[in-house]
Order: sequence, then C-alpha cells, then structure tokens
Amino acid sequence: MAHGEADLTGNYAGAFDGSLPFGSRPAVILIDMVEAYLQPGSPLYAGVEAAVESAARLRAAAHAAGFPVIFTNVEYAPGGADGGVFYRKVPALAVFQQGSPLGAFPAALSPEDGDLVITKRYASAFFATHLAATLTSLGVDTLVIAGVSTSGCVRATALDACQNGFLPFVVREACGDRHAAPHEANLFDLQAKYAEVVSETRALELMAGAVTR
Repeated sequence: MAHGEADLTGNYAGAFDGSLPFGSRPAVILIDMVEAYLQPGSPLYAGVEAAVESAARLRAAAHAAGFPVIFTNVEYAPGGADGGVFYRKVPALAVFQQGSPLGAFPAALSPEDGDLVITKRYASAFFATHLAATLTSLGVDTLVIAGVSTSGCVRATALDACQNGFLPFVVREACGDRHAAPHEANLFDLQAKYAEVVSETRALELMAGAVTR
C-alpha cells in the first residue's frame, strides 16, 4: 500500500499530534456570519443555521465573562474594484458590494453594544485589517473561532492567528461549509497543523476556566 493510502490517523501520528494551551484572555471571533450564507436564494447559501445557533451561544458566554466579541463581514466598492484577485476568482463575492442586503448580519446574530466589527475584503480576518493590533491592545492571547466557511475564511483566519501569535481554537459546531467533505477535511488539517479544534461544550468549559484563573 502506498504511503498516502495508509490509515489517516496513523499517517499523521508522531508528526502532527501536538497541542496548544488555552490562554488566559480569550476573545470570540465570528467570521462572516451574514445573510449571504443563510438565504437560500443566495449563490453562497451554505445551510449553516445550526452553526449560527452555536456561535450565538459562544457570544453569550463571552459577554457573560466580559471577553471581547468580534464580528467580521465583507464589503466591496461597486464593481469590486477593491476586491483584487480574490474577487476575480470568486464571482459570487459580488453579493458583498456596498448596500447589498446579503452582506447584513442576521437578526439572530447581530453585533450588540460593545461588540467590534472588522470589515475585510479577503479570506483572512487579519489580512489588511487592524485585527492583530486590536487584539494586542485588548491583551487577547486566544481566539475562539466560529463562522463560515470552514474551508475558506475560517481556515485563513485560524492560520493567520497562529502566524500572528494568537492561540486559535476553532469550534466545530460553530463553523460551517456548503459541503461536509471540505468542512471535515479542513477541520482535520487545522487540528493537525495550526489550531485546536474543539467542541462547543469544550470551548465553553475553556472560557469558563479562563474566567476563574
């Protein structure tokens, strides 16, 4: 049997089985949970309503503990002139031109007083934004990550969190994709190489533990 056909877990064992600690000052970041992914008529519809519900519970726990909550959204100038190669590669990003109702946050999960909003144009919430500086100024050392899509903006944000020195904890139930295969493959890869992938229950426990330290 070829090396690539070996049992997946066994294949990665010994090389990609490290773990990261949960820090003392987490923030919850909710990636692009906007109507474009929730409205069946949208080209980006992903059927991630359950992930929105999970993310809302994470947000509530962060509020109760006094931890920062950060939302991200996507917005482009008319015609996508500021979208670069990403906009050219993914035609469906046209739904995020200024004024589109598909770029709005849903009523079930909209920013509240004290929540921060980062508007981005590329996959990662860190790229060409002030997110890293904001997290540093808030004393944040850990990002609890939820949102869409797992294979796109969630993955890119988790990777950049790692590369910027923030501990990334991706919450399985609070992320979603338009198909289970890329969702699971990217969660596997994030856990192996860049982040900790945890259940919602575990994320809530870790956040509660950070409060009591």
